[in-house]
Amino acid sequence: MNKPKIVAYLKPSCGWSMGVRAIMRKYDLPYEDRDIINDPVQRQEMIEKSGQMLSPCVEINGKMLPDISGEEVEAYLLANKLVAQNNVAPDAPTNQPCAHEMPQNSPLQFKR
Repeated sequence: MNKPKIVAYLKPSCGWSMGVRAIMRKYDLPYEDRDIINDPVQRQEMIEKSGQMLSPCVEINGKMLPDISGEEVEAYLLANKLVAQNNVAPDAPTNQPCAHEMPQNSPLQFKR
C-alpha cells in the first residue's frame, strides 16, 4: 500500500494536534508537521488552503481536512483505504481539546 502524502498544520502542544500526531505514529505515516504557532507563514498557508482559521488542518493527497481531530483523520484514512485497520492503541488521546479549552474542574471529555 502506497503511503499518502500528508501535510499537517498543527500547534506544538495542543490536544487536538497531539491526537493527529498519534494517528500518524499509529499507522507509521510520514508527514510534514507544520508549526502554525511559531511560523506565521505556515499559519497563513493553512488559512488560505482551508478557508478558515481553526486547527488542526490536515492535507492528505491534496485534499484539505479543516479543523479535524485525530479520530476524524483516522476515519478518513480508513474510509478512503489509505491505511489498513490495525489494533494498535494510539499513544495519545485522539479527540481531546487543548488544555486552555477545557473548563476548570471538569471531569468531562469533550467531543468536537
